[in-house]
Amino acid sequence: MKKRTVLAASVLLVFSLAGCAGGKTVTVGTQTFTETKILGYMYEYLIENKTDIDVDVKTDLASSPFVLNAMRENQLQIGTLYSGEIFNNHFPIEETKDPKRVLEQAQKGFDKYMGMTWFDPLGFENTYAFTVRKEVAETYNLKKISDLKNVANKMTLGVDTAWLEREHDGYDAFSDHYGLRFKKVYPMEINLVYKAVEKKQMDIVLAYSSDARIKEYDLVTLEDDKRFFPPYDASTVVLNDTIKKYPKIKSALKPLEGTINLDTMRTLNAKVDIEKQAPKDVAKQFLEEQGLLKR
Repeated sequence: MKKRTVLAASVLLVFSLAGCAGGKTVTVGTQTFTETKILGYMYEYLIENKTDIDVDVKTDLASSPFVLNAMRENQLQIGTLYSGEIFNNHFPIEETKDPKRVLEQAQKGFDKYMGMTWFDPLGFENTYAFTVRKEVAETYNLKKISDLKNVANKMTLGVDTAWLEREHDGYDAFSDHYGLRFKKVYPMEINLVYKAVEKKQMDIVLAYSSDARIKEYDLVTLEDDKRFFPPYDASTVVLNDTIKKYPKIKSALKPLEGTINLDTMRTLNAKVDIEKQAPKDVAKQFLEEQGLLKR
């Protein structure tokens, strides 16, 4: 409870600095990683193109818990969340790894307990993925995580610092689930794990499945054959009160459902992370190519 109170206070402090805009305005919040920024600007373009509502996009808001708490305080009205969020003790759930059942619980639970509309998935999942360089995969014949059983104790593992601290799907639970212990585990900022494996400073790293750098560095993703990680299908989430106030928002955002598969999201991320294009430009180009903006 104390942690939630501190986080809520931080949310209020950040957004109190921005003040309140007059007229018809909604605020979209994004996390620090690229795809949420691209998606946030897609929401802006779609809403402003199809309604008379102005949209303010606030980027780099630390994490999904931060975005979620800002929405609960009505400092944000729209965000992108992932179906595995249901496992973070927001409301009672049935323990399952079935993607359809997880999504169903997200949609019903967030509506009932959080006052939020959880849209159908955008079309891609961004879950944790164990990745290795191609030559390492070929040397040890690695195709799935279980294949690490006889070599894990010889390998160094680089992971997102936050993952080590996660109770439900973090390192300790993973190790118990697969019966694996690595020679050494190095916590680091997520953007550093790719460079570390490319430079052969790590044998294996925990990446995000939609990250463009998996393709850029020619990394092999190991199959989660014992289904440890929960589903993390991406969806747009909007406050119910906002939809009641501005019902056109729902129809403006609905066409985005199911339009972005994993390869497409990696490609869009690559335009920002590798080609250094602006997230807002990438968002607009995609929507225009899909014919989703009225001329």
